[in-house]
Amino acid sequence: MPEARRALRELLGQWGRTARADVAELLTSELVTNAIVHTDHDAVLTATVGPRGLRVEVRDFVARRPRLRVPVADDGTNGRGLFLVQSLADAWGVRPHGVGKAVWFELEAEAA
Repeated sequence: MPEARRALRELLGQWGRTARADVAELLTSELVTNAIVHTDHDAVLTATVGPRGLRVEVRDFVARRPRLRVPVADDGTNGRGLFLVQSLADAWGVRPHGVGKAVWFELEAEAA
């Protein structure tokens, strides 16, 4: 994950939206962690910057779709990842991908 985080920071630096960089790093970390913890497999991270904003996608190799759970106060820190993504991203979703799925989020350039 340190290499992915470093590459993401470089990409975000080129994007120039420093106010959204922390959010992008947090959400990316959540998606990668979810993919690794809940599938016991590797994951593939793709981040792209375009005129409309940033899109981050994490692909894994398990078709089971993630469940969005509303966190419970006494539930420790588990179950908050997708809730954070839903709360902080401008858009997010899940799509089938080969033998697995891709979970993605977008941050709009205009909202920065």
